[in-house]
Amino acid sequence: MGFLIVLGVIVAYSFISLRVLRQYERGVAFFLGRYWGTKGPGLVFVPAGFATIKRVSLRIVAMDIPPQDVITRDNVSVKVNAVLYMKVSVPEQAVIEIEDFQYATSQLAQTTLRSVLGEVELDELLSDREKINGILKSLIDERSDAWGIEVSAVEVKDVDLPDSMKRAMARQAEAERERRAKVIAAQGELQASQTLADAAETLARQPMSLQLRYLQTVVEIAAENNSTTIFPVPIEMIKPFIPDLHTAPSATPAGEKALPRPDLTAILPQVKVGESAPTPLPKREE
Repeated sequence: MGFLIVLGVIVAYSFISLRVLRQYERGVAFFLGRYWGTKGPGLVFVPAGFATIKRVSLRIVAMDIPPQDVITRDNVSVKVNAVLYMKVSVPEQAVIEIEDFQYATSQLAQTTLRSVLGEVELDELLSDREKINGILKSLIDERSDAWGIEVSAVEVKDVDLPDSMKRAMARQAEAERERRAKVIAAQGELQASQTLADAAETLARQPMSLQLRYLQTVVEIAAENNSTTIFPVPIEMIKPFIPDLHTAPSATPAGEKALPRPDLTAILPQVKVGESAPTPLPKREE
């Protein structure tokens, strides 16, 4: 009977001393207060009353960094929050070297975030986040390496700007858009003028192409619902039908009589040199 009692106690003690650790867990065991070893995964025997075990998860933890009030290098006050991805690489160091490794890593991430963002300008913070994320990761990983913590990534999640700064950035963006529009319009005018100059040079070499261009313009006008259609006629087409008044009259053909020139002296009043023409008297009203 006594043997059965002792056997039952041993079985019960062994059952109480068994621990089951999952695949992603490790157990840091202490025997009488001294580090005994890292156990797991699977079924682990830990003598009850003589040894204790501390479970540590090896999975990646996504830790949210609370919003931090940061003043950038160009004296702009912003509120920034980020997210930290970390995991335990050495379980015994995470338990022995520091009391609460998650809380310590969170505080380290907050202070590092404020110190790093205080050395960059606002434009760099908004446009070059990859560089800032790399700097944050390297600094936090270097300082937490002694705790057995491995930092996978640090990402700046949100940057909250003051309303006045948002309005100023909106005005700056609008001015930049207007500047680009004016530059593009000027470049378009330059390209159009160069193209027109090339077209004019081509038309000058082939005069008939200008007439074809006129006809094409007429076709374009006729396609619209207009009641009046204007036909542009080049002056070269009607020039042979207009007499040239500025040139001397040509010689009279043989066999034809030349017309006599009109005598202008019989028509115009005779005015002697040195005498003025008689001024007519005004008529008397009756």
